Amino acid sequence: MKKLFVFGSNLRGVHGAGAARFAFDNHNAKWGCGIGRTGDCYAIPTKDDNIKTLPLNVIKNYVDEFVLYAKEHPELMFEVTKIGCGLAGYKNKDIAPMFLDAPENCLLDDEWVKIIDELKINGN
Repeated sequence: MKKLFVFGSNLRGVHGAGAARFAFDNHNAKWGCGIGRTGDCYAIPTKDDNIKTLPLNVIKNYVDEFVLYAKEHPELMFEVTKIGCGLAGYKNKDIAPMFLDAPENCLLDDEWVKIIDELKINGN
């Protein structure tokens, strides 16, 4: 099964630091592509064109698009980094719940899995 690297990006597709730079250097992320499938990756924007952090509701829209893509592509495995929790400055508790409906072909960080499991247990 082909594995894609999922990372937080900016809308300009300038992959200059953090996981975005790793995606560019190691997974063929294309410079200038900040949304969706690029190389052996999937870019989820967490910053705007001016490299300013996007509001959570906007990031959630991009996460929803990604989750739909992952559901439509069960032949792919998605290695999801903790998008938004590094250079964008959000906390795990802010971002992890956005992946509540992520399918099984999404590999999430253990800390996110714990947060999501707690939400499921509590009926959220």
